[in-house]
Amino acid sequence: MYRLPQNGVTSLGKTLVIVESPAKAKSLTKFLGKNYTIKASMGHVRDLPKSQFGVDTDDHFKPKYITIRGKGEIIKELKSAVKKVDKVLLAADPDREGEAIAWHLANALNMDEDGACRIEFNEITKQAVKQAVKDPRPIDQNRVNAQQARRILDRLVGYNLSPLLWRKIKKGLSAGRVQSVAMKLINDREEEIRKFEPQEYWTLTSKLFKGRKSFEAKLHKIKGKKAEVPNQGKMEQITKDLDQADYIVDKVTKKERKRNPAAPFTTSSLQQEAYRKLNFTARKTMMVAQQLYEGIDLGKEGPAGLVTYIRTDSTRVSPTAKEEAQAYIGENFGEEYVPKEKRKEKAKKGKIQDAHEAIRPTSVYKDPAFLKQFLSRDQLRLYRLIWERFVASLMSAAIIDTTSVDITAGNYTFRATGSVVKFPGFMKVYTEATDKPKDNDDNKLLPELTEKDKLKLISLVPEQHFTQPPPRYTDATLVKILEEKGIGRPSTYAPIVDTILKRGYVVREEKKFFPTELGTLVVELLQEYFPNVLDVEFTAAMEDNLDNVEEGELDWVKILETFYRPFQKDLEKADEEIGKVEIADEVTDEICEECGKNLVIKMGRYGKFLACPGFPECRYTKPLLEPTGVECPECSGEMVIRRSKKGRKFYGCNNYPNCEFVTWDEPTARKCPDCGSMMVKKTKRGNETYRCINKQCKVQDENKKTKTSKKKSQGKAKNSWQNDSVKWSV
Repeated sequence: MYRLPQNGVTSLGKTLVIVESPAKAKSLTKFLGKNYTIKASMGHVRDLPKSQFGVDTDDHFKPKYITIRGKGEIIKELKSAVKKVDKVLLAADPDREGEAIAWHLANALNMDEDGACRIEFNEITKQAVKQAVKDPRPIDQNRVNAQQARRILDRLVGYNLSPLLWRKIKKGLSAGRVQSVAMKLINDREEEIRKFEPQEYWTLTSKLFKGRKSFEAKLHKIKGKKAEVPNQGKMEQITKDLDQADYIVDKVTKKERKRNPAAPFTTSSLQQEAYRKLNFTARKTMMVAQQLYEGIDLGKEGPAGLVTYIRTDSTRVSPTAKEEAQAYIGENFGEEYVPKEKRKEKAKKGKIQDAHEAIRPTSVYKDPAFLKQFLSRDQLRLYRLIWERFVASLMSAAIIDTTSVDITAGNYTFRATGSVVKFPGFMKVYTEATDKPKDNDDNKLLPELTEKDKLKLISLVPEQHFTQPPPRYTDATLVKILEEKGIGRPSTYAPIVDTILKRGYVVREEKKFFPTELGTLVVELLQEYFPNVLDVEFTAAMEDNLDNVEEGELDWVKILETFYRPFQKDLEKADEEIGKVEIADEVTDEICEECGKNLVIKMGRYGKFLACPGFPECRYTKPLLEPTGVECPECSGEMVIRRSKKGRKFYGCNNYPNCEFVTWDEPTARKCPDCGSMMVKKTKRGNETYRCINKQCKVQDENKKTKTSKKKSQGKAKNSWQNDSVKWSV
């Protein structure tokens, strides 16, 4: 047990504060005086052993904790520091994992965990840190137990299922309690896409004229019912009916609507928005956010934490932060941008942990322009996102004037909509991104129209469409579905995505997740023999149980007992019934340059590659080059798909290293209409655009150029059919 220094040794009231990282230690050193010593534990110091099961399932699931390799010297240094002070404060992060780190440190340093040794702060600022050291508390054993239960649950699943997969499929595989559910979601989506049968449908847009201004209206109703046009024959009949029709304004509806800002960020919404706006993966978002939280050196001001704690599912903002932000808004934008009434927050589904605030700047007066000189490019981009979202969340609603016009033409009704921003409110600072492409009518004006106005028809533009399958998951949408279904918690989203990629169960192609053959095989096997492990509702219920442990309402050992006994029986059954699963390697015509055998296709961490079947005697490998059928623009070679060291797909010439031409964008056989160079395809939110590979060429978006020319031709060519675009004018 840690005691005060004896034998007359005095430390003059010295206090040792232990944090996880050197960056955090550096920030705290600035705030605390000379009577404080700050040391970093470098994260966890104890854990379950990697080489052993480490849990006694017959003795109340008692864990066997050992010092993590490489942490012995750190513990020795901390023990030495403890002897030189009167008081020790454990300042790990303010969450379950931080509580567990503090508990392990208390045990390793022989401290009294029931004593007032634990401090926590939601932001690394002078005020927050100084207040925390004045108010230490005992270690919260309920939080520790909740974290222990999660860690042991993951060990029970991982260290039992993984060896089973090794025996039945191949060595090196793993299965986890939460990662397996994420894999199942991706697999299920792929199955939906595979089974999807597209349905044809048509839309009809009329281009109309009033005075000197033209506008567009879309077919909305047929004989008072929703317009549904399933095929070309039906569309031809409609255009024939409309051939001599008069277009009369039937109804004009004008409304003023308010648009409220999005709430400040939670961990999940930050990861989603950083993906949409900055193209950050969940892992990168959390890495950069951690740097902003732990502290950045601000020159003469020294190190300072710039954002509040980054693992939270609450949108709550402290009254002090709210007052400061609204004062800033009034000073910089005007009082009309400060809401006059308290805005009601939307109730969030499910249970949330409200111990921490939303993710926000520690001071709104540290704006991105001021911090630009101190931050890296990625730090600045993420900080700006957090700062703008927070400021906007406390600003007045935007006011938008909307106009909806119904136009009759015989038995058909067309609808035109438009809107203009009357007062931008929060939109002056920030608007939320979306996963879905949408037709934004903001600032789209219609001419002044009144009922009974007769309009002139310029042209009708029918378009053929096909229904689309559900989209594959991206980093943003996978995190979103995990949060919605209660799978994992804020601190686990990034590791889940990271793990399934590293194991080769999924690959990221064009920012979307595709299950590999191996991933599908593992999911199918687990689904058959361990349905609870892959059951979304069961996993979500387990997360709720862990929350109840933290609140002291459930015994953590009982949760483990309830899960493990049925799981153990499933294990025994699976081991008996599952035979050896053979995954036959696909043999190719390519010959091993070292031993002459035909190379086979293997699945690795970054996708497929070619390898010699004579392994381990012959270790020859080479990249699997997937042809694109497109000629290299710099030589007579062919463009092939390659992968970077991080697994990202790019395109290069198959004559490498003689030809070093590469591009991230997908090459096509199209030639630039201006300079004759190769055109590459870019896809953003489901929309395809084509640009010239030659950066000096003006053709940077062929679609926009083509679309303009088509519209011009449609206005001139009456009664002409355009086969290539499935459009005609009448």
